Amino acid sequence: MPQEPAQDPRESLSFEQILAQLSSVVEQLEDGEIPLEQALSTFEQGIALSRLGARRLDEAERRIEILLRDEEGLSLRPLAVERDEDE
Repeated sequence: MPQEPAQDPRESLSFEQILAQLSSVVEQLEDGEIPLEQALSTFEQGIALSRLGARRLDEAERRIEILLRDEEGLSLRPLAVERDEDE
């Protein structure tokens, strides 16, 4: 009987955890002190995290679109952006 592929443990990460790990990856790569093979592996992890984060944002956008639907169809409105008083 064929085994199902193991689920990627990153799938259970929150969006905030994804951002934190991605930030760590960037710091490691910018430091430039890791060997090439490790840098490539770290870069691959960063790409996977980036794609996962993008997927999470897409899912959130779809949920927001569903919440904003009215009887006539989809009513998309731009979200109000809060501005810092320093700007």
